[in-house]
Amino acid sequence: METIYMGDIMSKNIEKEALDNSLDNNIALFKRVFKDDETVIFREFQNKWLKAARCCIIYVDGMVNTEIVNENIIQPVLRSDLSENMESENLLKEFQSKIVVSNDVKTETAIDAIVKSVVYGDTLFLLDGYAEALVISSKGWQSRSISEPECAKVVRGPREGFTESIMVNLSLVRRKIKNSDLKFKFKEIGERTHTKTCICYIKDLASDDILSELERRLDQIDIDGIIDSGYIQELIRDAPYSPFETVGSSERPDIIAAKLLEGRIALFVDGSPFVLSVPYVVVENFQSNEDYYNNYIFGSMNRLIRGFTAVTAITVPAIFLSIVAYHQEMLPTPLLLSISASRQGVPIPTAVSLFLMLFIFDILREVGIRMPAPIGQAVNIVGALVLGQAAVEANLVSAPVVIVTALTGIMTLINMNFLSATIIFRNFLLLGASVLGIYGFFMCIVIMYLHLMSIRSFGVPYMMNVTRAKNSDGQDAWIRAPWWTMTLRPKIIAAKNLVRQSSAKSKEK
Repeated sequence: METIYMGDIMSKNIEKEALDNSLDNNIALFKRVFKDDETVIFREFQNKWLKAARCCIIYVDGMVNTEIVNENIIQPVLRSDLSENMESENLLKEFQSKIVVSNDVKTETAIDAIVKSVVYGDTLFLLDGYAEALVISSKGWQSRSISEPECAKVVRGPREGFTESIMVNLSLVRRKIKNSDLKFKFKEIGERTHTKTCICYIKDLASDDILSELERRLDQIDIDGIIDSGYIQELIRDAPYSPFETVGSSERPDIIAAKLLEGRIALFVDGSPFVLSVPYVVVENFQSNEDYYNNYIFGSMNRLIRGFTAVTAITVPAIFLSIVAYHQEMLPTPLLLSISASRQGVPIPTAVSLFLMLFIFDILREVGIRMPAPIGQAVNIVGALVLGQAAVEANLVSAPVVIVTALTGIMTLINMNFLSATIIFRNFLLLGASVLGIYGFFMCIVIMYLHLMSIRSFGVPYMMNVTRAKNSDGQDAWIRAPWWTMTLRPKIIAAKNLVRQSSAKSKEK
């Protein structure tokens, strides 16, 4: 039996309602719509020179700027002499053009559109004798100030970060790209939340096919509400069952602006400081905005370090286990004797020890994230030192296992964008090595590589720049080439306009 919710019944009833010429009837209508909602304010008033000018404004307390409502709407209506200088018989038009002081005033008759505007922070202006209303922009809710993102701090670079206000976020990008080709397309997603989203792109750079595909996927979303951009990120991504992210996200305006200049498309979501970007390829997991602000040699070295640590964080535990448990002949004799001595008296197999210690490390990592910062740091330090030392002294695990766990954990935390994929495939490779040794390890490596090669992000190969490093795309993959050599944009993403800066080479292209 299908369940019918009261919200659905109310939405259907709103669609059937219509504004009336009577102010009292209109007020009664909206009181029914906003029944049991004490945050909605109804303010009735009348011009003292013109008795026919009976008015009522409706707004949500806490969502509007009360100074705008008082000074730009109520006071002009009360103090203006409406008995003189009226050039039109349509009094509502006179209010819109001469009385109300606001940069955004529009006439509206649809009840559902009016309700959406009111709950989003606009003020509704009703006038007796008219079956239409004015929707006046008066948004003024509290929002977080612009500050540097906690999870994306830099030594050199801009200190700005996105906030939860979509209009503030759009202005941060607009300040960096002052060009009329920067376009914005708004969409509402969510049957109940009506969350405002904005597709942002540079017209002469972004691919029309990618833009159309993004709009198609957004139109297909059918969900009650969108609270954060993570909802949309999961709903529009390619390879939904893969641990690798195919839709990027960032809290920094400089990163999003740089991606737009490469031909990518950004998606802003009201209420979320994380802005999505598509397409997203694997090498972006190891890139940092500081790579472009520092010397290109230093930036390339740091990028290689991130790539190396990502690979080793996935493979080191499995390689250690396969060699120690199955292929001891690959170790030098002194090292083999040292590891064997450390294993004396340890009842737990090496494979179980590695799984257990890595699981404990992941628990400590989660504790450090969820708890307040000072306490979380103390728990991480004390937990790692005390548990590791106690486990070795109690002969529960060997010292080499603790060393491998600590090394793997540190390298895992370097690439936070790659965290989920690192943990999942680390355990996958560790499981293969525990069953078949080095052969199981290489089998899992092949499976992971084939999976990576099969992934697309909005039609763009996920391994782009990795398998085609000979062309211009490779200049900004595992290394960051000097700016004067990076004259072209990525070929697949920005095929409409490849030239980033003028040079003899770019002109030939």
